[in-house]
Amino acid sequence: MLNYIWAGMLLIGIVYAAINGTMPEVSEAALESAQEAVSLCITMLGIMSLWLGMMQVARAAGILERLTRKLEPVLHFLFPGIPRGHAALEAIGLNMISNVLGLGWAATPAGLKAMQELARLEKERGNTEYLEEKREKHRERRASDEMCTFLILNISSLQLIPVNIIAYRSQYGSVNPAGIIVPALLATLFSTLVAVVYCKLRCRRQR
Repeated sequence: MLNYIWAGMLLIGIVYAAINGTMPEVSEAALESAQEAVSLCITMLGIMSLWLGMMQVARAAGILERLTRKLEPVLHFLFPGIPRGHAALEAIGLNMISNVLGLGWAATPAGLKAMQELARLEKERGNTEYLEEKREKHRERRASDEMCTFLILNISSLQLIPVNIIAYRSQYGSVNPAGIIVPALLATLFSTLVAVVYCKLRCRRQR
């Protein structure tokens, strides 16, 4: 659907430029935007390489594992249905740590792993037949409460260091790229609190 939307916007812009005789300006803007996109990608590549390398060092040193264990009380509060020591908790913990540090790209593999483990947990619970029945009835697979909670928390994710935004601000000439840290922290803290309250209320109503 997004492909059609973007294609439609581009087509409308080209047609409008052709009607108004501004095709040279459109071509020039397209070339400048392409150059700017490449420059931004190079900047982001350097920053993300640095942070991903630090994450690998932290993982090899056992720091991430210790942080995940420290998060066990929080994870048990957020996901009471997941047994202690389950592999899903480790993946969720790693995803949350990556998001808190502002490493959205680094959080993606852990998020996918968490969803796989949560799906495996549903099979262990013996809900496979129930899910298959729901899929046949509604032509879709129903997500578990833990999956929905994880997705909502992942979207709202608290961020201490918004690396991506800082990189964007630096690329576009901000005088103080890191000045966004406090506003971003407050905004994501509020969104995360709202997400937690919403998930708890929905799960309680579901039960």
